[in-house]
Amino acid sequence: MSPARPGVALLVLAKAPQPHHVKTRLCPPATPDEAAYLAAAALLDTLDAVRAVPRGCPVVAMTGKLAESARARDVGAALCGIPIVIQRGCDLGHRIAAAHDDTAALAPGLPTLQLGMDTPQVDAALLSDSAAPLIADGPRPVDAVLGPAADGGWWALGLRDPRAAAVIADVPTSRADTGERTLRALQDAGLRVGLLPMLTDVDTAADALAVASAAPATRFAATLGAIPAFRTARGSC
Repeated sequence: MSPARPGVALLVLAKAPQPHHVKTRLCPPATPDEAAYLAAAALLDTLDAVRAVPRGCPVVAMTGKLAESARARDVGAALCGIPIVIQRGCDLGHRIAAAHDDTAALAPGLPTLQLGMDTPQVDAALLSDSAAPLIADGPRPVDAVLGPAADGGWWALGLRDPRAAAVIADVPTSRADTGERTLRALQDAGLRVGLLPMLTDVDTAADALAVASAAPATRFAATLGAIPAFRTARGSC
């Protein structure tokens, strides 16, 4: 019997965890090096989650210099065997659309479920449940899924046809209404959209504390707990 074909391409949009280039809004209380270690831990947690999804095909769209990153050896080992594409495009919206196109070329015929490295609390069960509507057949299957983030953005975008990512290329990012605008763009293109659970992504110190509290067994939580400024903040809560 031949092995089951993967059911979904799991696309991680990632930035090499270089000091001064990632998680800069955590500084202060974190130093640039500490913020980079937090980013590395979040990426490692995310890679663990996508690797564990049954019938999943992980792909990473990367930007930045991995050799100059925190935990470069660990991240390199975690990426071993995962196809990597280089992010391309004039801004984040166009990089997202291009990453879906590139993933479709690597995993033809599969839907895509994209997430970033800001939600280390995700696990394989959540990702499997999130991808399920894109694989299911039925009289009115969904064309897309969108996971709203607590800050008004979104943490996951799934597409039955990855080429549909083009409709969100011009949606402004990093705004309080990015999630709403993304949903509207998908719906205006005639796509049936299912909503996923809302998550907190890690942008601020308060976000980092909340995510670590919600997912205490992650590398992210352990790394946060080793940073003196955050350890003091957690103890005062």
